[in-house]
Amino acid sequence: MEPEFTQTQANPTAPQRRPDNYLVWSILATICCCLPFGIVAIVYSSKVNTLYNAHQYTEAVNAANDAKKWCLISLITGIVVDVAYIAFMFITGAAASMCNM
Repeated sequence: MEPEFTQTQANPTAPQRRPDNYLVWSILATICCCLPFGIVAIVYSSKVNTLYNAHQYTEAVNAANDAKKWCLISLITGIVVDVAYIAFMFITGAAASMCNM
């Protein structure tokens, strides 16, 4: 009698690859771009490793995705504010030089 081979399903609780926590990007976004949104990114980044170590892999991936999202929001907000500030300074400088003529 030959042994019967059956396929085993993957164990749903088997460890998965640790997602990137984007902590460095979150800190850089906080310092260089937009403080409030960068802080939100840091909070989500700090949750990734905790959730992964608690074997909550789906939640860890979701926290990593949220950290990435808030890093991008911080970056875009910082760029928009910087461009608006430069445009404002240019316009007020041009207006001031016109008044001095």
